[in-house]
Amino acid sequence: MTARTQGYFFVFITMCIWGGFTIFSRLNAHWHVSVWDLVAMRFAIASLILLPVLIYKKDFAFLWHPRPVILALIGGLVYCLTVYTAFLHAPAAHAAIFLNGCIPLCTAVAAYLLFRQPFDKHTWFSLLIMMAALMLMSYLMLHQQASALGVGDLLLFISAIWWGIFTVLLKQWKLSAWHATAGVVIWSAIIYLPIYLLFIPKHFQDAAPIHLLIQGLFHGILVVIVATLSYVAAIERLGAFKTGSIVTLAPFIAAVVAVPLLNEPLNAAIVCGLIGMGVGALQPWRWLRKDSLSVQLEKQKQG
Repeated sequence: MTARTQGYFFVFITMCIWGGFTIFSRLNAHWHVSVWDLVAMRFAIASLILLPVLIYKKDFAFLWHPRPVILALIGGLVYCLTVYTAFLHAPAAHAAIFLNGCIPLCTAVAAYLLFRQPFDKHTWFSLLIMMAALMLMSYLMLHQQASALGVGDLLLFISAIWWGIFTVLLKQWKLSAWHATAGVVIWSAIIYLPIYLLFIPKHFQDAAPIHLLIQGLFHGILVVIVATLSYVAAIERLGAFKTGSIVTLAPFIAAVVAVPLLNEPLNAAIVCGLIGMGVGALQPWRWLRKDSLSVQLEKQKQG
């Protein structure tokens, strides 16, 4: 395969896993898998896989820097506990709006507040579209007596804030994908697992063993390790903007899939929110601009 074809292949893998994250996280509410148990399984399984690799590579020095610890606390523990709890109370469509749709905005705000990076015109335009979509969605919910917003939606938005801060710090500190992944996993396991084992009640008996196995393998291996590696590989071949734009579609597709799969409601208010937040997050006008520039460059070469 050419590098471009490989890039789209890795994008497809990432989309399947990221879209599956929404579906599988919502399944916890149906399968009665505890958030505390899921977070423990996620980091225990991932650390058991990554730790031997660290030992083999003899690559430990980066772990003793405070930055991986901070990233683990924000993008590992706090984000996971918040987002998994949110999925117990909010459907997949709400997650696409208040989590994935708001992540680009929260990232831009975090970059400004932490490092005084100004908004560009694309961010301002996205902000206007998102605000209009949320106002229209709220209006429709009020007049159509649709399901109101709740604590799950608030937790999803807070999760977007955590991930935005994590993304900005990761970019500013310039950690490699391997060091970021290994640092977050190892330190999350070191911090969380002793507290979990000593002080947090376990609820494994409430869920079927097969459901625990599926969730542990999916979140501990596919989400933490495989999706990270495939996402980085796609960026190397297609570029950050194209990869990020395509992958952002995954949660919105998952929201539609969740309607027949999980019997979740989808009304006009939520559809407006999905479309508005999707357009704001994807920024399709940048695609059109890049395509027009590519055509101009091609004409110049032929001329």
